[in-house]
Amino acid sequence: MSEHIAEKVPGPERIPAAERREQILAAASRVFGERGYSGATTDQVAQAAGISQPYVVRMFGTKENLFLEVIERALGTLVTSFRAVIAEPRPHGAEGAEILSQRLGLAYVDLIEDRGILLSLMQAFITGHDPVVGAHARAGFLSIYRILRDEAGFDPEQTRDFLAHGMLLNTLLAIRLPDIFEEDEDAGELMRVAFRTKLDVVLGAAGRAPVRAAPGTPA
Repeated sequence: MSEHIAEKVPGPERIPAAERREQILAAASRVFGERGYSGATTDQVAQAAGISQPYVVRMFGTKENLFLEVIERALGTLVTSFRAVIAEPRPHGAEGAEILSQRLGLAYVDLIEDRGILLSLMQAFITGHDPVVGAHARAGFLSIYRILRDEAGFDPEQTRDFLAHGMLLNTLLAIRLPDIFEEDEDAGELMRVAFRTKLDVVLGAAGRAPVRAAPGTPA
């Protein structure tokens, strides 16, 4: 009887450590993605995760350690997504290479649904001057390059073009171009041609209403 009553007594929610860790990293990805490494604080991360700041410090130590974990989480998610796409069956030759490039591009944009992943990576790349963060960012960027070249089979120029397009997408997100999608005709045009069939995913992640692509927009 006492056990039955105890189950109904409200108390603090107990979450497994691994789940709590992921909760903090997801919140930290958003905070670092929006504010950058210098502008973010562990207190802001704690507030975003709905926990206390001392708990964040106990689990991760310094802000630097937390940011490095955020980078590893983002890179791990990206690598897992790319490798899943690479493993999918496709035709051989040039047709297969084109299909793979399109699939990888779509998978990359899909990561926007976890808003912090791409923006936190962008923040890591622009913090290259930091001796610790910069080393992790360079290693991560080169790991993506090698996956595209060695596992996807892109030649160096194809890999360059793919990465350049990805950085364009990151830039459009970082400058919040979706915020003025409907207000600025040129912003809308650029976003349509950059995000193509994934435009609604991007607008949805930014809290904007989905739209129908303009006639003639490439798929």
